[in-house]
Amino acid sequence: MSTLAHQRCFHHATREAVARCLQCRQFFCRECVTEHAGRMVCAACLRQAERAVRLSERPAVRRLLRALQLCLGLVLTWLFFYWTGEALLRLPSAFHDGTVWRGSWLNSP
Repeated sequence: MSTLAHQRCFHHATREAVARCLQCRQFFCRECVTEHAGRMVCAACLRQAERAVRLSERPAVRRLLRALQLCLGLVLTWLFFYWTGEALLRLPSAFHDGTVWRGSWLNSP
């Protein structure tokens, strides 16, 4: 592993490197890196991070995510009631008639 003291900037071969980008792992001079959220990152990685944030903030993307959440909620609600109905249908007829409660085990002293 080479030390920072012997490295040159990725974009400027004549300048000494002062930092290493934590995302792309390249060495850069003072002009090519910036501090963002307490970390040193290069301009390319910073643009990529900002693009990802902007993409998630688009109104169309938000509307699509909300619609997907609504559909998923409706499907889960339908499945819950479907499986509850299936469970009730699997109960014996004596349970539905009320005769299960008149069994001999309830009348014993």
